[in-house]
This record gives sequence, structure tokens and C-alpha cells, in this order.
Amino acid sequence: MSVKIYHNPNCSKCRLTMELLDEASISPDVVEYLNTPPRHDELVEILTMLDMTPRELMRTHEPEYTDNGLDDESLSMDDLIDAMIRFPILIERPIVISNGKAVIGRPPVKVKSII
Repeated sequence: MSVKIYHNPNCSKCRLTMELLDEASISPDVVEYLNTPPRHDELVEILTMLDMTPRELMRTHEPEYTDNGLDDESLSMDDLIDAMIRFPILIERPIVISNGKAVIGRPPVKVKSII
């Protein structure tokens, strides 16, 4: 089983999700997305798998969101995706992908639905 996690080691939910994967004997491909943000096409694919809009995947309480006017409703999907690439702290986490499906591990137990 191929599993990928978009991970922030400083995030408690990410760490708990990693523990859950370890308990299931799954060694995921770990992407520390703050250092290696997903490409535009990857984010589009993730959003499709999650059935979410870019704004739904954004951490709107982060200063980067308001400081960069990302609350502007006239911004396009591409504008918001580009902002998440520029400011990856805005991407909700952890995102786990397995078997063509994706889920946000909040709470971490939600990951069990795709592994």
C-alpha cells in the first residue's frame, strides 16, 4: 500500500497521524510540505481527492492569510492555490493520500477510512 503524508513535524495532529500509521505498520512517503510545498498541479489533484475548494483547505487564521488579502472573495482558485504554494503554512494538515483517496487527519482517526 502506497501512502503519502503532507507532514509538519511541529504539529501535534501530524505526529499523532504518524503514530497511527506506524501502529498500522505503514511507512508513508513523508513530505515536509513547509520545506517542499506541493506543486500547483499536485494541489489541484489533492483538492479534487478531498472534494474541497482551495479556501476550504486554507488555514484562514494564519497571519499570512489576512496579511496578503487572501480573504478577498474575488480571488480565483489559481490565485489561492498559488498563495498556498508561496505560503505553505496556509495548507491544512496533515493530508494523507492512499489508493487515490485523500483525507485530512483532523482528527487523526479519520485516516483509517483510507488505509
